[in-house]
Amino acid sequence: MGQWAPTAVGIACGVIAGGLYVAVMFGTPGALILVYLTQLPLFLAGLWMGTAAAAIAGATGTLVLLAASDLVGAALFAGMNATPVALLVRQALQARQRDDGALAWYPPGLLTAWLTAFALAGIAAAVVVLGGPDALQTTLRGVIVQVLDRVYGKPLPHREQVAETLALVVPGIVAASWMVTMVVNAALAQGVLARFGANWRRSPDLAGLGLPIWLPAALGVAAALTVFGGGARFVGINMIIALSVAFCLAGLAVLHAAARRLSQPAIALVSFYSVAALFGWPFLAVAVLGLLESWLGLRRRFAPQGVNIDG
Repeated sequence: MGQWAPTAVGIACGVIAGGLYVAVMFGTPGALILVYLTQLPLFLAGLWMGTAAAAIAGATGTLVLLAASDLVGAALFAGMNATPVALLVRQALQARQRDDGALAWYPPGLLTAWLTAFALAGIAAAVVVLGGPDALQTTLRGVIVQVLDRVYGKPLPHREQVAETLALVVPGIVAASWMVTMVVNAALAQGVLARFGANWRRSPDLAGLGLPIWLPAALGVAAALTVFGGGARFVGINMIIALSVAFCLAGLAVLHAAARRLSQPAIALVSFYSVAALFGWPFLAVAVLGLLESWLGLRRRFAPQGVNIDG
């Protein structure tokens, strides 16, 4: 392709991403599905054409939002989609040459750490912008009460208690949902590009995902905060919820490494994912497994002997 290809691809993908986000903001039918695909064009541009294309796509999408909505909508798009995608693509496309001449790409565990850092930064930003943990919780409680009244048409019994409970965990749930969406869209983009031989880097091996030590340390800090109560407890609970996604990925890495011992690993993994998607709770067990992996090195213990699982 020509030298203008990254620019053209970036602009096209940015227009698509911005259009998806606009559809969500204006309540287009089926928009709830579109919101989960907003990051896909951005990842496609970056993982195909490089960091510059991802940045151009993000900037274009932000301009689309600025033209179609307002400054707040554009800022949300830039903060939740354009900027983190561009930074993650930049990290993902880094590589160094090994002694044997092969390329060692940026490891998936460190990409997970960056993603988690973005999510925790988002929670911190919400706390700061709204005036502290108590103010954020009060704001969320008021919004949830209005939503409950609108959905059910009349005040619910124990409405305040329900709103109080939901307000306690909403930031963490939003952050965790955002992280999962990012992972899924990045995987989809990489899979599509690899299918057509257009991927910049080779696809990361999930079995090679090992988390840096600061993530278990952050979990310890979050657990300690929940003991103090008040605003500290609110922050700690939401940190734990966001961090659980990283440990779930680490647990899945253990399962993928262990599955290589089987004669038909694909069947075992498909069966697990089907059951986990149906019931949900297996992912919680996997997150605990991921926490244990951080301290015990379970990936290497369970992997077949002589098989390199470092990402």
